[in-house]
Amino acid sequence: MQSTVSTARRPNACAPGRAPERDPARVTCRSAGVAAAVAVALTALIGAACSPAVHAQPGWPAKPVRVVVPFTPGGTNDIVARLLSRELSDSMGQQFVVDNRPGASGVVGADIVAKAPADGYTLMVHSVSHLANAHAYKKLPYDTLRDFEPIAALAGQPGALVVHPALPVRTLKEFIALARKRPGEITYASNGDGGNLHVQMAVLAVMADMKLIHVPYKGGAPATLSIVAGETQAGAVTIGIALPQIRAGRLRPLAVTGTQRSNLLPELPTVAEAAIPGYDMNPWTGLFAPAGLARGAADRLVPEVNRILRRPEFMKVLAEQTVEPWLATQQEFAARVRADYDRYGKFYRMLGITAS
Repeated sequence: MQSTVSTARRPNACAPGRAPERDPARVTCRSAGVAAAVAVALTALIGAACSPAVHAQPGWPAKPVRVVVPFTPGGTNDIVARLLSRELSDSMGQQFVVDNRPGASGVVGADIVAKAPADGYTLMVHSVSHLANAHAYKKLPYDTLRDFEPIAALAGQPGALVVHPALPVRTLKEFIALARKRPGEITYASNGDGGNLHVQMAVLAVMADMKLIHVPYKGGAPATLSIVAGETQAGAVTIGIALPQIRAGRLRPLAVTGTQRSNLLPELPTVAEAAIPGYDMNPWTGLFAPAGLARGAADRLVPEVNRILRRPEFMKVLAEQTVEPWLATQQEFAARVRADYDRYGKFYRMLGITAS
């Protein structure tokens, strides 16, 4: 996989103890006898090294903050982003505004964030699809690891394999048997080519020796609704999105895609329990910023997000929205991002999926 690397953002390169001049034209050489040409060159160097793009203004945030969600409204990423933005708006004294920018399994929105100044006024709530995309596309307009700074793990997204009630199966073993009997006939929905929901089903199909037809959508919510409407027949969906449809009988759940049963559907076995030992897919939602996030912003944002996530009241709200909180340090989240990046690369090699 090849990807283009956008211009890397660098931390403040000014000499220790020196603050950048407000007006570079007024920078003067204090050493007697230095030629005027040297002063001009030094001025240009300092002006470039001390670019304001990497500095948060004093008292960040001093204006509204945009929180990009690279999927359609109504999905888990959108729900978590809106809940967090509301809390941050209340505690930080400025509006945190959700901006939905769907397209290409999250690439469109992520590109906006990658190219934004690292001043703390553009953030992103994205899922593990962000890492899968690095292996799904031959060329991205950004570098998935270098151009983003992991800020905080926000929530786990417990998933489930569901089918339309018209499909004559009630267990995962029955679904596998039917798919083997009708190769290339059963369709499944996902949140886009290379997205986490796509990979979950593709891995399942390989491990269970099934031939299924993939139908991509622009997010988890429209993918789930396509199964409800009968446009597709099955899919690995986020339980939080699908639960109302499951309770109403418009979707039939067969198994949980993670390693543990979900508190939302405790009676539902995991895929590993039901039929495929070793199957393990645990998607998540996290908060990112452009790489090189200004320290003034990071020093306020990181502890505040962690404080909000650990409030019992906020955890209760997440649970009410059928989202499971995920508590981790920034360092633990960054390590998970790196590990899952490598993990999805392994999945793509295993699946033989050719990057588009």
